[in-house]
Amino acid sequence: MSGLRYDLVDLRLFVSIAEAGSLTKGAERAHLSVGAASMRVKNLEEALGAPLLVRTSQGVNLTPAGEALLTHARRVFRDLERLHGDLQAFSRGLRGRVRVFANTTAMTEILPAALGSFLAAHPHVDIDLEERLSPEIARAVADGSADIGILAGTVRTDGLEVLAYQEDTLVLAVPAGHPLAGADTVDFAEVAALSLVSLQRGSAIHGFMENIFAEMGVAPDIRIRVSSFESLCRMVEAGVGIGMLPGSVANRLKHNHAIAVVPLSNRWAVRELKICVQKLDELPAFGHALVEHLVSGARAA
Repeated sequence: MSGLRYDLVDLRLFVSIAEAGSLTKGAERAHLSVGAASMRVKNLEEALGAPLLVRTSQGVNLTPAGEALLTHARRVFRDLERLHGDLQAFSRGLRGRVRVFANTTAMTEILPAALGSFLAAHPHVDIDLEERLSPEIARAVADGSADIGILAGTVRTDGLEVLAYQEDTLVLAVPAGHPLAGADTVDFAEVAALSLVSLQRGSAIHGFMENIFAEMGVAPDIRIRVSSFESLCRMVEAGVGIGMLPGSVANRLKHNHAIAVVPLSNRWAVRELKICVQKLDELPAFGHALVEHLVSGARAA
């Protein structure tokens, strides 16, 4: 065991299999045949003296040893990416790929412009961007599947470095002729029984709204689920129901639709967006540059 040498190809293959939950899909990601991938995993298990995967009819699950190896393998590749990025910075400028997970508000309202200007200034840096729920974002940063997270709310971020980013408030969109149109504020409990227009399941804001209803012990009357805030406002305008969305989005879209924007009085409606990383000074140079770009841009706004 003390003389074991870890092959980076094997480690990257193992990470691919673990993240895909499938030997076949992991092999495809690693550009290996299933037979070759299976043999590499078997050799790795024999070298370690412990099983790493449990094969099931649904794919593969990690054993405790597999979970430990995944954590360390991800750390190895983060360190290699940091090494690569830092050395490239001395020669041909910043280069690399950074993984960013963000909630709905950041994805739709903030990041398009912020990332656009960053990518224009750094043509050799690429970004993998995914929309996730805030709790998922914190877990992804903690386990290394994301380099940078942008989340909101009172999500636990123990062990992570957290930087204040921006603030937004959730509001209601109601038809222009609705009795609530013109109200100064409204408590969400007063409207929880009304028909709703929502984003699709899997969107960050849909998950947040479901949690609010669960805490209230109320079953939401969601009449229709749509794929964008634009579509949500169109459905509200048509009288299908009311909708919850970030104030920044509502105030932009209200000029194009016959809707009214009603602030929510609930404390949870004020949502502070935060940037989280494992350790800021351990990010590759290009990842550190992206965080600095986001924070400085927010301060200047």
